[in-house]
Amino acid sequence: MKSHYLQTLKLGFPIAIGQIGVIILSFADTMMVGQYNTPSLAAASFVNNFFNLITFLIMGYSYGLTPLISSLYGQQKLQEAGATLKNALVANGIYGGLLVGIMGFLYFFLNCMGQPADLLPLIRPYYLIILFSMLFVIVFNTLRQFTDGTTDTKAGMWILVSGNLLNILGNWLLIFGVGPFPEWGLIGAGASTLISRIYMAVALAGVIMYTKRYAIYRTGYRAQRILFKELKSINAISLPVSLQMGMETFAFTGSAFMAGWLGEIPLAAYQVIMTISTLGFLFYYSFAAGMSIRIATFHGTGDWVQLRMAARAGRNILLGLVVVANFVFFFFTEPLVHFFTPDAKVTVAAMSLLIPLMVYQLGDAVQICYANALRGTGNVMAMMGVAGVSYLLIGLPAGYAMGFWLDWGIQGVFLGLPVGLFTASFFFVYLFAKILKKQA
Repeated sequence: MKSHYLQTLKLGFPIAIGQIGVIILSFADTMMVGQYNTPSLAAASFVNNFFNLITFLIMGYSYGLTPLISSLYGQQKLQEAGATLKNALVANGIYGGLLVGIMGFLYFFLNCMGQPADLLPLIRPYYLIILFSMLFVIVFNTLRQFTDGTTDTKAGMWILVSGNLLNILGNWLLIFGVGPFPEWGLIGAGASTLISRIYMAVALAGVIMYTKRYAIYRTGYRAQRILFKELKSINAISLPVSLQMGMETFAFTGSAFMAGWLGEIPLAAYQVIMTISTLGFLFYYSFAAGMSIRIATFHGTGDWVQLRMAARAGRNILLGLVVVANFVFFFFTEPLVHFFTPDAKVTVAAMSLLIPLMVYQLGDAVQICYANALRGTGNVMAMMGVAGVSYLLIGLPAGYAMGFWLDWGIQGVFLGLPVGLFTASFFFVYLFAKILKKQA
């Protein structure tokens, strides 16, 4: 078992470092735009939140590639893995392109979305820049899932970290107009994001195209034709994962709306606690992704004994992380809340969510663990139905019922999230156990 723990940690750490970089970038973006002026911050917040759902849908679709590549890697069918990448780029391009097209259509209705008229001149150009940058997000996500699937999680990590540093530097130069650079404000932040996303897509493509490690994959890539059958098989795994993540994101967005119905203070408290909770999520996801790669590799070789051990190691790592996260939250939530807001009322409301936050951690970790285990085996179709029932039909209504019917306020709305997560966890554990039982 020791080797399973070490290998999962080895794969997961680079992913975690990359995720930490994303969070640091988010904080830096918010801070730097906020320092420029408040209208720019409001416009950026609207656009970034508006793009959240499409970002997760695109990300989820690319996740479907990892088990395909890891399975072929486990069988040492490396040329076939390279061939799969070519079709995956087309499949992700079509799906992501459709979503980008929908967002482009919605651009013409920005004035109907209830935003202050004086913000629209800031929102419109920033929206278009972020919209265009999503094309490079599609390419980078696809290539990163390919490299992760070959167990090379470090390539994506280094490019993501360097891309985030480039973004922060670009923000400083282009928002504030440092030296010879123009002072573009919010447009500068958008331009910096676009430049960093182009860099990340091109850099990772360069790693795959020119490094010795990927030479054999390139042979398969060049020889492969675009086949409808291959596109269909990629879509069969990628679409359910994308929709599952989309429904989960929608549930969190719905809870935020309900928190807003309770007033400004509950909404602010909800946003602060959800931001803090991402500290746990990024580690759960990173090591679960490492576990998923190992499960897919053993699934490809048909080694179910090692697959079980990899799943057990991944589960235990995540449960250990829950203990660590809850220890940190129990003793340090108050100073963390103060980091985000000096408002005493928001602090009190946020601290009232401490116990629900700790309960949430277990549900979140278990559902992430077994969702990734199922993804590693390629059994993803049922996950879509589970997500719909758990998050939309149970979690959201439960949050509404506890928040408004039982009059539990923000605690009730927030508790709807762990209700949905535990429901999803139950079904994901059941589905994975069912798969293992068939191979017993």
